[in-house]
Amino acid sequence: MFKKAGHLIIHKFDSVPYVLGYIGRTFRCSFSFLKTNASRKILIMQLLFTFIEALPLIAFISTAMGTGIFLVGNSFLTSIGQDSLIYQLLTIVITLELGPLIVGFVVIARSATAIATELGNMVVTHQIESYIACGVDPISHLVAPRFLGVTLSVFFLNLYFNFCGLLGPALIQFMINPITVSTYLRGILSGLSLSVILTSLLKSLLFGMIISITATFYGFNVERASTEVPVAGIHAVGNSVLGMIIIDAFVIVMFYVL
Repeated sequence: MFKKAGHLIIHKFDSVPYVLGYIGRTFRCSFSFLKTNASRKILIMQLLFTFIEALPLIAFISTAMGTGIFLVGNSFLTSIGQDSLIYQLLTIVITLELGPLIVGFVVIARSATAIATELGNMVVTHQIESYIACGVDPISHLVAPRFLGVTLSVFFLNLYFNFCGLLGPALIQFMINPITVSTYLRGILSGLSLSVILTSLLKSLLFGMIISITATFYGFNVERASTEVPVAGIHAVGNSVLGMIIIDAFVIVMFYVL
């Protein structure tokens, strides 16, 4: 049993140098991509699919969640005489935690599987070999624009989620009691702090990097059979979620420790 466990651990760590090299190559090609503006169409299409087309869904989810948290939290805090804490609660829950995570889950569901499947099919149909034969670097041409597109999309979708999630309850307040809207907006602005905003933005950037690198990595890991393509999509989703949870826990611990 110990022998099998040892072989399993060694097998898992055998791919670590390759993964680290892939990550380093992705970052280097992404910086080069920004300078050369190559494959601009792929970047634009990635932004269109991951960012623009997700805006209505993100708006609906964030507004519904922000309104629900405000109504339930305000009712509970009012019952214990701490209704002034609702603004701090809302900003922390929406901006610090739910914003990056919900956006990350939506992008994983919509884009991670699509990227892994697309690249996996390109491997199976030997398109990657054709790129290499023509002297085109697949990392620079295929991975870099997707890496930048997904990372930027998660970053801006997080900002959009926070905007809708924090201002959505103001619409409810306006319908119930228009006089309290100004009080609500002042409370939200007082509840937001620079550390909360910066931590939320950092998490969104890290989540975007994890999702894009994981999706492209497993897409390229497909070998020959077309049956490996859906498996690559499953691995991309599972490991993206796992990576997000680990990074989220680490950043939150650092936020409260520092």
